[in-house]
This record gives sequence, C-alpha cells and structure tokens, in this order.
Amino acid sequence: MSGLDALLDLAELPEARIPDTTKGIARLSLMDWLVCGRAGVTEPVAEILRRMADLEGGAPQAALFGAGRAPARMAALVNGATSHALDYDDTHFAHVGHLSVGIYPAAIAIGEVENASADAICTAFAIGAEAAIRVGLALGRAHYERGFHQTATAGAFGATIAAGRLMGLTRERMRAAIGLCATRATGLRCQFGTMGKPYNAGVAAAAGVECAQLAMAGITAPDDGLFGQNGYLVTHSDAPGDIAPLEKAWLLDDMKYKLHACCHGTHAMIEALKGHNIDGVTALRLRTNPRWLTVCDIKSPRTGLEVKFSYAWLAGMALRGDATGSDEAYTSALANDAELAEFAQCVEVAGDETLTDMQAAGEIQMRDGSVRDFAHDLGAPIPVDDLAIALRSKAHALLGPQGDAICDALTSLNETKARDLATLMDQRT
Repeated sequence: MSGLDALLDLAELPEARIPDTTKGIARLSLMDWLVCGRAGVTEPVAEILRRMADLEGGAPQAALFGAGRAPARMAALVNGATSHALDYDDTHFAHVGHLSVGIYPAAIAIGEVENASADAICTAFAIGAEAAIRVGLALGRAHYERGFHQTATAGAFGATIAAGRLMGLTRERMRAAIGLCATRATGLRCQFGTMGKPYNAGVAAAAGVECAQLAMAGITAPDDGLFGQNGYLVTHSDAPGDIAPLEKAWLLDDMKYKLHACCHGTHAMIEALKGHNIDGVTALRLRTNPRWLTVCDIKSPRTGLEVKFSYAWLAGMALRGDATGSDEAYTSALANDAELAEFAQCVEVAGDETLTDMQAAGEIQMRDGSVRDFAHDLGAPIPVDDLAIALRSKAHALLGPQGDAICDALTSLNETKARDLATLMDQRT
C-alpha cells in the first residue's frame, strides 16, 4: 500500500472505528481551540485580518472569532491566525506542531456551509489531525530543521482531509485535494516571534478549505502530489519517510496542552523549576533537546512575543513566581525588565540529544555553593478527566465566566450543529 493510499483510507474511516479516548481528545481540543480563539480576538494579527475580511467582503458563509462572517476560506484564515495568536494552543510533539489551529478553523468553516453536526466536525478533526501527524512524521525532523513550520505544512494536509471529509469528497476527489495541497502547503520557522507565526496557522486552514473546494469543483491535480516524483515529500525533506496504515494506536492520543502562554518547548523547563526561588541563584544550566535551540533560545527578547521563545527570560520568570500562564504577562515592558535581563546573563542553555522534545533537565547553582538538580518530562501521561479540569481552569483564567460558558456548552455535543459552535466564537456572547 502506498503512503497516499494509507491517507485516503484514513480519510474514509468510519466514525465507529475511532476509539472513545481519541474522540475525547478531539473534544478537549475543540474546547481549548475555542477558548484560545476567543482570547486572541484583540491581538493585532486578529484585528488586521478581520479588517481584511471586511474589506474583501463576499458570501457570509462562516463565523469569525470576535464578530462577523466571511467566505469559508477567509474565515479559516482569520480563525486559524486568531486562535494561534497567543501561542497557547495544543501541541503534538511527533507532528512537531500545533494541530487544532490549522484544522479546526477549516472544519468549522466547512461545517457551517454543510450544516454539519458538532460530532461530525470532531470526527473530521480527529481524522485530519491523525493524517497531519503522519504526514509530519513522513516529512521527519529534517523538514523541521530545514526551517519549515509543520503547523502550516503538514497541518495543511490535515485541514484538507478534514474539510474534504465534511464535504463528502469521493476517494478520487480527495486524492486531487491532497495533490492540490501539495502545491499550497507552506510556512517557515523564521516567522517565530512575529505575527507571521499565527498567520502560518491561518494559511494552513485556508489552504485546506481551498483545496477541498477546488477538488469538489473538478480541478485536476497529480495522481500523487505528496509522495510522487517532484512531490511534496521529496522536495521538502532531506530524509522523507512513508505513512504506515492506521494501526491500533492513534497518535492523536499523545496531544499535549499548554498551561503556560509561551512556546511549548519551554514548558518542561518551567514545570521543572516549580518550587525553586530566584533568590540566591548565581547560575542556571539548562539541558534541552537540540532542536529547541533554534526555536526558543532568544537570548535578548525585544518584545513580549519574543519573550515566549526565550529560555533565559522564562527561567527567571518561573523562579520569580511570575504568572507564566497568563498571556497578559507577556508585554513589551517584560522584555525590558531589568531583573530578568540581569538574571538572563546567568543562564546557560545546551543541547542534549539524550533528552526528548518533551524533557528538560539541569542544575541551579546557589550562592552558598550548593547545586540543585531539576528535571521534568511532559510526556508523562495525564488522564483525560484531569486534562479536562486543567483546561477548564485555563479557560476561566483567560476568559472568566465566558470561558466557563464555553466549557459548559461543550459538555455534551448531542444535537449541536456547526452553527451552534459558531455562536461561541462571538466575543459578545
């Protein structure tokens, strides 16, 4: 079986074959995505894109975070960027990227057009996300290290499959949609620390809607734009792999959720530093997986956005007891914090290939000469019920009673439609 056939089989998978645990993760991701999107509506990138949507006009097919409606493709662009604007959404470390912000905006926009049920949208997300993870694995670390942002690249294929499934694309039309996505999927890591990073997520979602719609309209595409000659994998990775058929384990079940409003690569360090105090610290030596060194080791951040990608600044914040879970903490003033700037000079960061993407370890040197070890592994499993409680707390911290209302509305999806979900995107509700 070819890698593309494995993806097409996944796209056609009956809902009954999706495990309950995986469905639960899809619903948690929907809740977290809605909360992150609502919390991001006042971010500059969100406001700019909403104005762009208003200027372009078009059929009011799908809701926008904040308020308003736009054509499905534009809605996916706006909502993808808005929900990633705080960089506070879920992460999948095997995929090397954020899944919900690229796939749910496409699924809900098309879901509104098709009057789909909330269950159908969650199913489409689960299948699209699983596909994106597997495309990400096929692209491999070489793709990421070359400078691509898999939220946007592999994520666009997941968005295409989710949208195409909701539209009822035939197998051959889905093949065409994936082939078209091979020429649309794009996104670079050089955007990190700028508004270009959340824009990448919006681009993935918009590409998914566009490719599915064009395939439905009958536009032709290569038989295999993903694995074929001059296809996406061989042109975008130094060491492309294959996509194995779906087996018993669903990779989506390893989704990780952010409880700190900064790059997920810094979270293991922040968790490891809990219980320690900045007083008396003369040096901090952090070991992390080498891939993070080009992502979240900005030595001297200039903006609040860049602080989110700075081990040195975040280490000081964690030790000082700052509210790393509050997005309001990441201001331009924080980048000019004199105490953090001074402490950053004491922080050494080194790559350690024995550590996974989700691990951090190191030592804290104290003024009295003592040394304190620290370590944490984000990969340790957390029960779904505990995740739900943590995400509900996050929702309340970000949105207050409105966050509680979103969580309550998603307790049961029975009889819920895409248009009901869309009402939760309006900041006035």
